[in-house]
Amino acid sequence: MPTAEPTAGAPVATGPAAGGSLRRSWLAATLLLTLGPLLGAVLVAPRTGTAPGAGLGLLLFVGSSVHVASTGWFYTVPEVRQHLRANPGRYLVAPAALIAATAVLAALVPARAFVLVLMAFFAWQFFHFQKQNLGLAALASGAYGCGPLRTGERLALTGTGIAGTAGLLCHPALLSLSNAPALRALFPLAAWAYALGAGYGAVQLMRRPRAGRPVPVSAVYLTSLAFFLPVFLFDSPYAAVAGLTAAHGFQYLLIMGLVAGGGPGGRQLRLISLGVLLNIGLILGLALNLASHLHTGPAPARAVYGAYLGVVMAHFVVDAGLWRLRDEFPRRFLAPRLPYLLSGRSAAAAEGRGGG
Repeated sequence: MPTAEPTAGAPVATGPAAGGSLRRSWLAATLLLTLGPLLGAVLVAPRTGTAPGAGLGLLLFVGSSVHVASTGWFYTVPEVRQHLRANPGRYLVAPAALIAATAVLAALVPARAFVLVLMAFFAWQFFHFQKQNLGLAALASGAYGCGPLRTGERLALTGTGIAGTAGLLCHPALLSLSNAPALRALFPLAAWAYALGAGYGAVQLMRRPRAGRPVPVSAVYLTSLAFFLPVFLFDSPYAAVAGLTAAHGFQYLLIMGLVAGGGPGGRQLRLISLGVLLNIGLILGLALNLASHLHTGPAPARAVYGAYLGVVMAHFVVDAGLWRLRDEFPRRFLAPRLPYLLSGRSAAAAEGRGGG
């Protein structure tokens, strides 16, 4: 997700009326694709011990595997590839190292010990979810001309993300980690920390002048604060976690679709770009989905599963660089594709770091 520092000269390719319409459409779609999966997962979650239905399975496939795979689209864009080659440490070496390391660990480390690797992976993954929410809240505030998120607002979002992640790790049954250390006694502490963080964030939002907290900006911010609430309300892994995963993935796919379908070039080039994104997401997503089910079995199968974990972590690393708008290249690449969100004024107002 985009985040930014002050910029100068970011181009605006749409007029005020068109830009406002596109901005409202993005915000409405973002709220729908966040709240819809969060509530939908609760409604269709299967009973404990039963497999999810086809609808929930499709939701998770798109929100998890397809969204991770879609990062591969960046590697098909000549302008981006040039930037990647100029920064091989982050975009080439680190992803390859993560994939190789997790493949070896999954193949060689016994399951009882490998659960610690999985806990570290999930800690990174779910905190990464909240970093994306932080980016969305900052983007909405900047795009609506309300200035950057204040320090207290950012601290509240970060704190609720830490508390929500801690709650998951303290209740490993929600992550289907049967061999994880028993930390359930700490779960109430995580719940209290989450409640305090959410309350503090709501107070910080209300401290803004009324003009600085219009309904769209407040809705995105409050949704980001409430993102981890299912963790503390439900014992079902699908009700508590599936919605988080799907909502995060759908948020990312929406912004990726806007990037792939925006920018310079005619209608035909934009449709081709969207087609490439769709094909990469589906084809690589299917491969990732298959690999994600190979956590048991012989060492070669477990190695493939480990490589899958490495690909997901590589996705975190790559996106952390390509969406960091304080850097010159992401700003130059993304602003013409999202002018209604990243005009000079709104890009200067967004801050922090998001992720995919």
